[in-house]
Amino acid sequence: MSDLEPGDQQGGRGRRSRLVAWGIFVAGVALIALYYVMTVPGSTPQVVTAPPGDGPKVALTITGEASGEVVIELFDDLAPNHAERILTLVDEGAYDGVVFHRVIDGFMAQTGDVEFGRAGGDLSKAGMGGSSYPDLAAEFSNEPFVGGVVGMARSADPNSANSQFFIMFAAAPHLDGEYTAVGRVISGMEVVEAIKRGTGRNGAVLGDPDRIESARALQ
Repeated sequence: MSDLEPGDQQGGRGRRSRLVAWGIFVAGVALIALYYVMTVPGSTPQVVTAPPGDGPKVALTITGEASGEVVIELFDDLAPNHAERILTLVDEGAYDGVVFHRVIDGFMAQTGDVEFGRAGGDLSKAGMGGSSYPDLAAEFSNEPFVGGVVGMARSADPNSANSQFFIMFAAAPHLDGEYTAVGRVISGMEVVEAIKRGTGRNGAVLGDPDRIESARALQ
């Protein structure tokens, strides 16, 4: 038998019930907070944290407000055709001198218009061009678009990516499965973060945009 009298047993059960209720309440609040952090724009950004893999790597030397080298590992397993396109254009020197024509703070920095986006020229059509090669069929995957991920830019047609790409500043789940993830930054993210921002909803960079001074394959 318990040493507690019947009244004391009921009081003990009441206290235990209140403790359980408070425990459930606290756990619920913690889950809500976790959901907010993981899903609400402007909350703690999600970024690439995995170590470098075996994919081919490209080094971009960036000049302007940002200055330094950014190394990108290409997802040649997830998006082989898009990775090959970038490597081809890098080997040809096509990205050298191309500007970051569209940069939206908290979202992404876009570049790679080898047709209309070269520094020193008329940039009024920057973002409207591509390369001399045909557009690519989409290679969507489950790779999430988080900070540091590199995606291929396209028009409304999913199969219209060509030469342009963008580098994410932070997570954008609405892009997942809708754009081809072609790589990720493995070093130099601080350089990406310093790229000159654009203005307006479209993020067009006015005046003198930052540019890719040179691009080279590392392996």
